[in-house]
Amino acid sequence: MRLPFIQDVIHRFEVGTSYRSLRIALTVFLVGLLLFLYDWRAFRNMFTQEAMDAAQVGRNVAEGKGFTTLCIRPLSIFLVKRHNEQLGVAAQAGKASDLAQLRGAHPDLANPPVYPLVLAGLMKVLPFRWAIPGIDAGRGGAPFTRFQPDFLIALFNQFLFFGLIAAVFFVARRLFDEPVAWVSALVLLGSEVFWRFSVSGLSTMCLLLIFMGLIWALMLLEAETRTPKRGPSGILVLAGVVGVVVGMGGLTRYAFGWLIVPVLLFISLFCGQRRMILAVVALAAFVGVMGPWVARNYLVSGTPFGTAGFAVLEGTFLFPENRLERSLQPEFSHVILVPFWIKMMGNLRAIIQGDLPQLGGTWVTAFFLPGLLVQFVKPSSARIRYFLLLCLPVLCIVQALGRTSLSAESPDINTENLLILLAPMVLVYGVSLFFLLLDQFQIPALVFRYILIVSFVVVASIPLILIFLPPKTKTLTAPYTPPDIQKVARLMKENELIMSDIPWAVAWYGQRQCVWLTLHAVPNANDRNLHEDFFAISDYQKPIQALYLTPATMDSKFLSQWIQGGEESWGSFILQTVLLKEEPPAFPLRKALPGWLPYQLLLTDWERWRR
Repeated sequence: MRLPFIQDVIHRFEVGTSYRSLRIALTVFLVGLLLFLYDWRAFRNMFTQEAMDAAQVGRNVAEGKGFTTLCIRPLSIFLVKRHNEQLGVAAQAGKASDLAQLRGAHPDLANPPVYPLVLAGLMKVLPFRWAIPGIDAGRGGAPFTRFQPDFLIALFNQFLFFGLIAAVFFVARRLFDEPVAWVSALVLLGSEVFWRFSVSGLSTMCLLLIFMGLIWALMLLEAETRTPKRGPSGILVLAGVVGVVVGMGGLTRYAFGWLIVPVLLFISLFCGQRRMILAVVALAAFVGVMGPWVARNYLVSGTPFGTAGFAVLEGTFLFPENRLERSLQPEFSHVILVPFWIKMMGNLRAIIQGDLPQLGGTWVTAFFLPGLLVQFVKPSSARIRYFLLLCLPVLCIVQALGRTSLSAESPDINTENLLILLAPMVLVYGVSLFFLLLDQFQIPALVFRYILIVSFVVVASIPLILIFLPPKTKTLTAPYTPPDIQKVARLMKENELIMSDIPWAVAWYGQRQCVWLTLHAVPNANDRNLHEDFFAISDYQKPIQALYLTPATMDSKFLSQWIQGGEESWGSFILQTVLLKEEPPAFPLRKALPGWLPYQLLLTDWERWRR
């Protein structure tokens, strides 16, 4: 009686449900092991200002403070103040001294709402611990390894990454077949650049999932135009869903909204006789999703996209580097088309020479271009490929015009890298060409075919494999040191204002209101009417009780940024403070935290660390 039972068990493990469960469990274990090893070897705390800025806005939303920010950009001060002056709201309310809304909650004008909302929900569910144990304002605390909220946000984005892999699998299976789907998913899992995005804290993983949702919606819409199954209104609903998905992407990253252009072109080309009606429905749904948030921005700042809408001006010869966001009185009357053209052409050259060949971080993308000459059996495979080709020039132009100093700070991992959105689908089409070429060879045994496929995946994953070799990635990236930032924050009260060169980090790690360094430290001696200095905020908007400078400024270029900046520059201020050990006359912050120079400088109005 025992033998039939044993045979039945073996049969269930070979072909029954137990075998499937065992295979799923083994897959989950291997992926979990990969996740553990990667985080152990390569995790580091947030290293981009966009990630910290979005996270601190998400925390404000979770705490019931709405879409407000502790990271204050001088440009945001200018926009809010100008708008309130035009409306006369503050003057009528008897608050003429707070036109910039610094004494209360300052509205966030830099981030679209979806990703902060997602993070706010995450913070409501998981136990975030904001304080670093053992931190003391005057002495070092316990050894610091990682900031727990950073790690939780990274884990959440890694689960979104696994969701992206699943989405790519189902899309590839629908467009091609199951072998292409499995290999595409494995190549994406082994792509090192996506792993780096997953631990960066950026909204990229969320946006990639939205883009894959757009691809799926377009496939359904295209299939419905060829073989109707949902009735006369079904195709209109699908067109509306396409517009909603693009709108959600635009509310995750404003630049994503430009994809409405290739979407409308795709509908006009491939959606049959009702294509004009479908295009209008998709456009109306897109506007309906984006409209309320654009109206909110206009109500608080007089601009549709806040400070983010001025990215096209940043990096031009009119506003080089980050001067525009740090400006309290930007001059827009001299803006002409020439700077935009120069910026676009210069950045397009860099994109074509560098970003396009490295799309997806693996050589598998090189299979995409020759795959353009292949005729596919399924119409949907060919038409989605055409949609990707429509997206490519749009994203290249938008990325070229929207590139700012953020791309210089973190060249590959940043929110301005828009071409990464196409990378998963480009990998799918690259893998499909690989299988097409593989079918042309007369392989003598099936085992050799499997060896070639495994070799293909392993070679594509070499950059990720190298991560597990020495040296190990450091968890801290200068100038972002959470323990030091929390030491500074604990010296200040919640309603006090700090000025720093890393306000996004002070807002995220320190939970204190912090304004970005103004263009000048002291008033310009040659032009007293130009208020672009420390006193323009501290004397006329809200008193600044602390100045915190990190290696981002202390380690700047000596000649171009310190000497040539003039006597009113922050470089001259640092030289006078560090070398001559004296602050400029009438400067209100005259007490320096001992032991931090020359790498960092903290000036306060009194010796708060003795408290």
